[in-house]
Amino acid sequence: MIFYIILSALLLGYLLLMVLYCIGWNLQKEFTSGKVFQAQTKISVVIAARNESANIQKCLNCILAQNYPAHLFEIIVVDDHSTDNTAGIVRENFGEKVKIISLSDFISNDEEVISFKKRALALGIEQSEGALIVTTDADCWMGEKWLSLIAEFFETHSAEMIVAPVRFSSDRSLLQLFQSLDFMTMQGITVATIRLRMGIMCNGANLAFSRAAFSAVNGYDGIEHLISGDDYLLQSKIKQQYPDGVLYLKSKDAIVDTLPQETWAGFFNQRIRWASKTGKYKDPIMTVVLSMVYLFNIGLFISFVAGFVQSRFFMLFCITGMLKILFELIFLFDVSRFFNRQKQLFYFPFFQSLHIIYIILAGFLSRFGTFSWKQRSVKQN
Repeated sequence: MIFYIILSALLLGYLLLMVLYCIGWNLQKEFTSGKVFQAQTKISVVIAARNESANIQKCLNCILAQNYPAHLFEIIVVDDHSTDNTAGIVRENFGEKVKIISLSDFISNDEEVISFKKRALALGIEQSEGALIVTTDADCWMGEKWLSLIAEFFETHSAEMIVAPVRFSSDRSLLQLFQSLDFMTMQGITVATIRLRMGIMCNGANLAFSRAAFSAVNGYDGIEHLISGDDYLLQSKIKQQYPDGVLYLKSKDAIVDTLPQETWAGFFNQRIRWASKTGKYKDPIMTVVLSMVYLFNIGLFISFVAGFVQSRFFMLFCITGMLKILFELIFLFDVSRFFNRQKQLFYFPFFQSLHIIYIILAGFLSRFGTFSWKQRSVKQN
């Protein structure tokens, strides 16, 4: 009986959360570019790249093809100890169009570095000139209006940080469909969370912030000892300094596409790395939300396992699971249209069991396990 009550309470909280996410998503209106926009903001696009020889050229070609005035933006690539030809491809194919910096030139052999990506981004920002810093990843590509929309939104709303949409490319493989749906859900939650001020969420593949705000919060100082969080934890610092300064740019033309992981091991390592940021920020609302979601998934798993002993628990699992799927699909209906992923919703119910297991494992291993990223192994404290 106690388990019934606890799971019912968690279910109620979860369904309420889905309703709030629906409200937040719809309250956030799409940003439409004005007919006349005279760009004034100098932008620095900063990319930290490690072993991205297969992707860096496509990414840089997309950025150079932007319809933003060429004299108002620069591209800086910081090579993070790549063991492939990432830096060579940039130098050989782009010359003076792209500034390439080697992180190894600025780190001594006896210096201990925990987060190489934060160090690389900080170095790129330090050597940049723009009033607005835009970060993306080397395995990303975007449409030609990307920078102009970010700049117009920045000038129109006087934002200190702009969170913008990211979408996973996908084929019909099980792994890529699962990642696409999971990431699309997180992106929808990001919009609602920022709009309703329920916490902080973002992704460094499509993020912009003013140089003034970055300097005001002393950049990555205080979070450089954490392997992850160059986006999320920086957002937390800027939001504390500028409570109304973090805004979301909801525009289809501002979407950045990126590659999913190629293996299940890579997928779990990525998600464990993302989850490792949990608890490393001062955001009680988000802590409560994440804790409730985690406990709810544990409750579902327990009810499923207990169903093999007593059938009433399996019935509880089925009813709870169906309500969960229904409310999530209602939320994702509009989100999938925005990201042009409507057809993928057909597969959504079939991934539920896998999603529950992955949430539980990623949450646990982010605290007590070890993950590998970019050929670097990290032990969680």
